[in-house]
Formats: sequence, structure tokens, C-alpha cells
Amino acid sequence: MDKLILLLLISTAFVVAQAKVVLPSYITDNMVVQRNSVMKITGHASSGSKVNVIAGWDSRSREVKADSEGKFDISLDTPDAGGPYSIIIADKDSKVKVGNVLSGELWLCSGQSNMEFPVEGWTSVMDADHVVSTARNPDIRLLQVKKRVAFSPQDDIETNMGGWVEAAPNTMDFSAIAYLYAKELRDSLKVPVGVIDATWGGTPAEAWTSYGFLKGVPGFEGELSAMESCGFDASRLRENYEKEMRAWMKFAQKGGEEIRPGDKLTGNVLPADYFERIGFGNGFDGIVWVQKEIDVPAEDAGKPMTLKLGAIDDEDVTYLNGVEVARGSGYNTPRVYTVPGNIVKEGKNILTVRISDFGGEGGFAGPAEAMVAEVGSVIIPLGGDWTYKVGVDFSFLPKKPASIEGSSYPTVLYNAMIHPLRNLPIKGGLWYQGCANVGRAEQYETLFKSLINNWRDTWDSEFPFYFVQLAGWLAPQSVQPDSEWAALRNAQSKALQLPNTAMVSAIDLGNPGDIHPRDKQTVAHRLALTALGRDYGFDTNYKAPQCISMQKMGNKIVLKFDDDLTVTSVAILGFIIGNADGDFDQAVARMADSRTLELYSPLVKKPVCVRYDWADFPNGNLYSLHGIPVAPFATDK
Repeated sequence: MDKLILLLLISTAFVVAQAKVVLPSYITDNMVVQRNSVMKITGHASSGSKVNVIAGWDSRSREVKADSEGKFDISLDTPDAGGPYSIIIADKDSKVKVGNVLSGELWLCSGQSNMEFPVEGWTSVMDADHVVSTARNPDIRLLQVKKRVAFSPQDDIETNMGGWVEAAPNTMDFSAIAYLYAKELRDSLKVPVGVIDATWGGTPAEAWTSYGFLKGVPGFEGELSAMESCGFDASRLRENYEKEMRAWMKFAQKGGEEIRPGDKLTGNVLPADYFERIGFGNGFDGIVWVQKEIDVPAEDAGKPMTLKLGAIDDEDVTYLNGVEVARGSGYNTPRVYTVPGNIVKEGKNILTVRISDFGGEGGFAGPAEAMVAEVGSVIIPLGGDWTYKVGVDFSFLPKKPASIEGSSYPTVLYNAMIHPLRNLPIKGGLWYQGCANVGRAEQYETLFKSLINNWRDTWDSEFPFYFVQLAGWLAPQSVQPDSEWAALRNAQSKALQLPNTAMVSAIDLGNPGDIHPRDKQTVAHRLALTALGRDYGFDTNYKAPQCISMQKMGNKIVLKFDDDLTVTSVAILGFIIGNADGDFDQAVARMADSRTLELYSPLVKKPVCVRYDWADFPNGNLYSLHGIPVAPFATDK
């Protein structure tokens, strides 16, 4: 009898718990709804119950019936800018009140690390102290989507900070571009502004694109087929990947050089840095063995050693004196390893690291000054020169199976972080990404357009979509017609063929030694000028001059622009000029008038094309009269 009563109590408690009105994680106190739109509120309530919704802006009661599983949805017409309001959702068993709701402008901000880059957190923007101290503004609301992956479209997100929050100094571990953009809009429009931070550093565009729209992009057939054949089930996909990876690595090892980690390497002596920065080539992926001698004093022999190797991109296996001591993965994860004392000997110790670079940049991510070995009271620097030897060059292998682990697999971020937001109307989207797709420019041209069309289809709206063209990075070269970074920037610009898009160039804001330039204020300002000019009727002079014609005149090429130009120095920089054989040289440029440039090179007798700011880290200095940089372009692309 007692057992029966207990079971009844548990059952009753479960029913009550199930009956509670539950809303998506993006509907919380402090939220911003897009003004003058239609918002769909979805959720769960008691099975078959009547759900009543009252929005504070009109106090009208709306009623809908939950289905047999308790699901319900109801549409609300949102008001003009204003608030605060409350929204009450109730059924016969429970009630939820969403308070301090504002109506205004709502923008979705997404991409990889330069959009994720916080005001203050894992890094910080230029003049961060001032930005943080002045961040208190209750009319700016922030929603940060938690990093999650999923192999099928989800109905809800997870959030940081408990949902929507008012902008304040303690909320600035948030996308700097998103916040600074919102601030400029709020200051100009005098209405509430909400921004959603859905970002993940190091992620490629395919991870942010749905299965259906990726089917039209060449190059993802294997991953999509695997997802479909495994029924979009993570465990089955994992089994399939591990099987394929074992076969691929076996093949890779056959095509590479076997290296015993205890033997002394012979090879190039190069500084501890990304492979791409020290001469391996921008497109290099593979396995590289690196080695350094560590001199241990006699009194410290036999003592445990701590190795601090900084971050290593992507994976490493670390050995001391031929003995494996640790393994690590994650491009931004610092490697800190403890070596047992019985391995540490007096005098020369051989430290060997097997680094696997599976895509994008690879190698020691540093910083070099933080790389040390600590044994006893001795600290031994590990930055500087190491011996490098390539074990396997992946360029000669079949395509590596795409790992389902992490955030780079096709569709997983769209499914978990974008699709769940579809019922929340937005004014538009901001995007800053592309680094993770460098080396695949031709594919990116189609992929990026598919992503934009995908998101618009998800919201059933051709909303404004504004994106940032990649900043300069890596070592400057005066003539670099084969730059993969330039090619990716060019692929980005092709998205301008879609309606209601605009591109903001960050080409003049880069840092050759840092892929994350700290000046996010200028990026946000240019995005805000674009939106204010295109969407809100302000005269902001946001456009950069564009080349509209090219004419060959003997050994010269004449370019015409659609607006007046200005330069930041006496000499016009950033142009290269090429002939029909693909030979390029620096171009000498002069301004014939405010909209016309003449270019030539004494080494290129019969020029057929010119390129501007076509390099990893270019030095162009052409601007509009209002300080907007001319974006990189090529007349032959």
C-alpha cells in the first residue's frame, strides 16, 4: 500500500512537472522583439490545454490549444519601438511572465573568432577599459548563444548569462562588434536595440549551413552522404568516422617518412611559429616532426619536468628522449605537460613533438615567450629555433575524413545555434568569417551565397545581410598574385550579387602577426554606417569607390571609379599589374583625375589586368573622401 501511494505521488509530481508552461531559451526577461513584425511564441504546456497569451503592448488576450504532446505556437504582432512590456503565457496549471521586454531593432551577429572577439574576455578590444566602463545602457540588450553542435535541426538554443541581459560592464564578455554596432544604432535611432551573439572561433562556413542548402555546394558529398546513411545519429556517425580515419591514417603513414622520436632530426632549423609563417606555404596541411634539445643541469636530473608549449594547432604527440609523455588537441588549447623524473637526464635531453595540421593554419600557436621547460629551479626557454622535418604532406593524399567531433563538421552549428532562432523575427544579419575557408576560395563563392540564402529561407525573409571582408594577415609581400587570402576575399565579394547584401572591408585594419586585430570599433562603425544608410534613411556616406571600367592603352592600364578617390600618402600603393602569361609586377600608379588612375610597370610591356590589395597582407592606401577604404579587387577575376 505504501509503495502504491509512493508511486502515485511520484506520478502526480511528474504530471505537474510536465504540465508547466515551458518557453524557448531565447524568450526571457529583458528581451528585445523586432518592432512592427510578427513574432511566433512556441512552447510546451499541459497536453490539450488552452494556452492564453497576453502581450503588454495591447493587453489583448490570445488563446491557442496545446496539442497532444503539449506543444503550442501563437503569433504576436509586435508594436513600434517602446517598452518595457510584459508577456504572460498561461495554461490551467501554470503561468510564465516575461518581463522588461522592449520593442526595437534586433540583429543577429555570427561568424568565427573575429566576430566572437569580446569587448573583454579571452582577449580585449582596443581601449577596452573605456568601452567597459561606459557600457551601462538598459536600451541595449544582449543574447549570447552557447556553443553547441547538433546533427539535426534543433528547436531551442542554450544561452550564456541566463538569457537576455541589459548591456552593462559585467556583460562585456560578448561580441565586441555586436555590442559596438548596437551602441551606434541606439545612439542614432534613439530606439532599443538587441543583438544576438551566435559565434564560434575557427569554424568554417559549411558548419553554419543546413543539410539541404549544402547539397548544392560541391565538395561536401561525402559528409552529407555519411549523415544521411547514419540517420543523422551522432553515435553511428562517430563509428563511421573512426573506421574511415583508421584507414586514412594507415594510408597516410605509408606515404610519409617514418621517424623515431628518440633519434636526432636533420632538417630545417626554423622558429617556433605557424608553419604558414615560416615557409611551408599557405596551403600546407600534414604531419611535421619538430625537435629541440633541452640542457638539464646535473642537480636537476631525475626531477619531474613541466613542459609549457603554448597552444599547438591542431594535434600533438610529445616525447622526451624518445618516450611519449603526452598528447593534446585543440588549436587554441595551451599544452602544459608533466614529464616523470625518471625520463629527465643530465645534459642534453631531446624534446620531440609530432604536430598534425589538418586544415587552415598549423604549428606552434604560441606565444613563443610563454614556451618554457621547468625542472627544479631552472626555467629553460623553448621559443626560438627548432629543427623541422615533414613526416607526411597531406596534399598528396585523398581528402581526410571530416571529424564529427568539434565545431567544423557540416551543418552542426546551423542546427544547434541558428535554426532554433527562426521564430524570432530579426531586422538583419551581420557576418564576419572566412579565415577557416582560406584555400577553398572557389568553393566558398558558392558556399557563402548558399549560407545567406539558407538563413533567409529559414526566416522566410530577404533581410539585410552585411558581412566583413577579411583583414590583412601574415607577412607582407609586394607582389603576391597567388595569395589564398586575397582569393578568399574575392570570393566573399561575389556574395554582393545577391540582393540586399553589403560588404564592409577591414583590409586596412589587419596585423601581420595577429589574425585578431583589436580595432573592432572601426569595423562596427563601418557596419553601422552601412545599416544606417541602407535601412534607416541616414546620409552616412558608407560606400567605397568601386572600379567600373578598365581600358588598355599601350603599356598602360586606365581605371575609372564611380566616386572620388583620395590617398593617405603621396604614392599610390597596393597595385600589381599583369600580362597575358600571368606575370605580375608592382604597378606605378598616378591619379589622372579624382576618379581616374593610370598604371604601368617597366617590366610588364603588354599589361592585360591589374589587381588591388591582392596579397595576404596588402598595403593599399585608396579611400573615399569620407575615409572608407577601397576594397581589394582584380580586373581578371
